[in-house]
This record gives sequence, structure tokens and C-alpha cells, in this order.
Amino acid sequence: MSFVEQINRYNWQDVQESIAAKSAKDVEIALHATHPTLEDFKALISSAAENYLEEMAQKSHQLTLQRFGKTIQLYAPLYLSNECQNICTYCGFSLDVKIDRKTLTDKEILDEVAVLKSYGYDHVLLVTGEANKTVGLEYFKNAIELIKPFFSHIAMEVQPLNQDEYETLIKLGVNTVLVYQETYNKENYKIHHPKGKKSNFDYRLDTHDRLGRAGIHKMGIGVLIGLEDWRTDSFFAAAHLDYLEKKYWKSNFSISFPRLRPCAGGVELKSVMTDKQLVQLICAYRIFNQEVELSMSTRESETFRNNIIKLGITSISADSKTDPGGYSNPNVNLEQFEIHDKRSTADFIQAIKDQGYEPVFKGWDPVLQ
Repeated sequence: MSFVEQINRYNWQDVQESIAAKSAKDVEIALHATHPTLEDFKALISSAAENYLEEMAQKSHQLTLQRFGKTIQLYAPLYLSNECQNICTYCGFSLDVKIDRKTLTDKEILDEVAVLKSYGYDHVLLVTGEANKTVGLEYFKNAIELIKPFFSHIAMEVQPLNQDEYETLIKLGVNTVLVYQETYNKENYKIHHPKGKKSNFDYRLDTHDRLGRAGIHKMGIGVLIGLEDWRTDSFFAAAHLDYLEKKYWKSNFSISFPRLRPCAGGVELKSVMTDKQLVQLICAYRIFNQEVELSMSTRESETFRNNIIKLGITSISADSKTDPGGYSNPNVNLEQFEIHDKRSTADFIQAIKDQGYEPVFKGWDPVLQ
């Protein structure tokens, strides 16, 4: 059974009401559970758990130290293209947004690589819009061949591909693939994705099953926090993670926490999440799953990112540019969204060290250490 089939067993409203009904007693049971369940996760993300944030933070900190130690992996996104054939209501790359479109040439890719290597990065995340005709498998193959001599860990965040295409990219050196469902609310998914291949909810949701069958080393999941009720969406992401870990146990997994940020074309938040609630969600994931990698981008503020280092995050970006060519040609503004933490890599490294942690640039996986 795929997760596309499994998700049909759930009803969005029933899950939402179940989370809302969780009590203080349910939270206490979840905090002391040896092997937390999805019902425990519901309790940890509920409103009732907001009164237990200190206890959750302490437990998340302890569990993270036990599993990952005092290390934070640093990575950098490398945007290859902002061309996109989809219309998405929240994205600066959306087809209906009037911005200049750019896809990097071989020379421009290598210019970006040179800057990232000068910062010290050895873990790169390749990012594009979803333009199958111009930025498809052949483009990805060429880009990977260009950059793989320079990085020990190559991750990708591009359009969902078929299983055989993933198998090809894995053979070329791709370690990790990130695909976010954006929202698991199937009824409203089409509202946010009215045009393009991304509007196919089931095909996108089945992507991680295709990745698992292809034998990917690590896959990432997540929701775009703000599109729909964040608690309900996060439960479905946790259920997805639980399913994937059991079925594709040879792979590793990561969760990201992107909150909607301002972008070209504007954006409207449907579900506002406070900083306190984001801390709650991060701690809930760590308590629920001690093995999963928790990742944080530069969407968040300096203060928030500094404070979250000790509370469960294991992988974090810095000095990010969200437009193609942004590192080597920073005067061109073609960004996907507006970043918040604009510190240099060197400054952020110092912030990590000030917390008593060690930044790691190498392609890092605690399972392999």
C-alpha cells in the first residue's frame, strides 16, 4: 500500500478535531512515552501542549544530544533556475508572476560553486522551479556532473520525477532528494496549485514511494507552514514520515519547517504560526522521532535561529541566495522568497560556536559516523 492509498483513510476535519481535543493529561502521557505514537504526536502539537513548552524543550534538547551530539550540519542552496510551468499562489517563481527568468549556464554554475567553496561548503542543495521542458533530467545530469567533483553531499529540491529518473540521478551521485507536499489537505490543494503538473496531488504525494523504490539514501518531507492549519498539516507529515520509515527502512529522512515568507506576487497566510508554536512543533518532532534530521533555513530570524540550535535542529543553511546566480552576481534580484537571516557564513559559524556547538561542513550523516 502506498501513502496515496493510506492517506485516504484519514479525514482532515476528524484529525483537526482530534488534535483540538487533546488534554493536558494526553500531553503528559506523550512526554513520558517510551515509544511515542502518532496519537502522542497529536498531543504534542495541540494547544494543550503550549503549557508544557519548557518540558518539551528540555526533552528535545536531551534527545538531540544523545543521538546527534553537539554538531550542526551546514549546507547551502544553489538555485539553478527560476523557470517554472506551475501556478502556485504563494511562490515568487510562479508562472503568472512577472519576473525575469534565468537558468544557469555551465560557466554560471561553476561561478556559483566557486563562491560556495570559498565559504567552505561541502554540502550543496540544488534548487529549481518546476520546468520539465527546459530544466529536466538532461539538465540535472549535466549540472551534477559539473559540481560533483567539488561536493561530498549533493541534495536536490526540484520537480517530482519518475522512479527511473531518480535511479539515474542516484547513480550520478545524488544523495538526498527533498520534495514537500506543501499541504496534505487534498480538498484545498488545487486552490493553491491551480495550473501545472504540480496540481496533481496524488503524483506529488507518491514521489517518496518512487524515491524509496529507487534506493535514495535520504529523502526530505515537509509542509509549507501557513497554507492550511499548521497542526493538522504537521500531523499528516508525521504520518507520512512514520509510513516511509517503516516501508523504506534503508533510507534516512529529514523534516523541514518553512514558514511562508514575502515573495514576488504577494502571499496570504491562512494559518499564522508564532515563534513559540514553531519551537513547539520542532520539539514535538524530536520527541516523536529521535532519528529524523530536522532542518532549518534562512527564512527565520537571527534570534530564532540562534535559540533553536539547542532545541532539536541538526541541519541548517546560512548565507543563502534564493535566486539563480545570486552568489556570484548578487546585484540581480530574482529570488524565490525573501530570506530573514542575512548573516555571512563566518558570522553564523561563530554564532553556532557561541552556543557550544560545532559546525560541520562535510557531507554528514550521523547514521554513518
